Amino acid sequence: MSEEKWTQVAVVHGDLQAELLRGLLEAQDIPVLLSQEGAGRALGLTFGPMGEIRILVPGHQLGRAQSILAAYEAGTFEDMAEDEDSEA
Repeated sequence: MSEEKWTQVAVVHGDLQAELLRGLLEAQDIPVLLSQEGAGRALGLTFGPMGEIRILVPGHQLGRAQSILAAYEAGTFEDMAEDEDSEA
């Protein structure tokens, strides 16, 4: 039995942005783990290295996750989702 390797797909600052991107990826059936330095989380930091939140996805879905996040950042995610719906 092999363990899934989780790979970093993005780094953001603040819980709101992290949860937004997690929701976006999970809505596309991509599991997500959020990772933040324990002290940063305990202190509620949202800036600097201790405020960074790493977004991790399974290694085999890294490329798809990167495409989704790139489309989201470019403002073309809806177009991408519509294209996938028309192909199904």
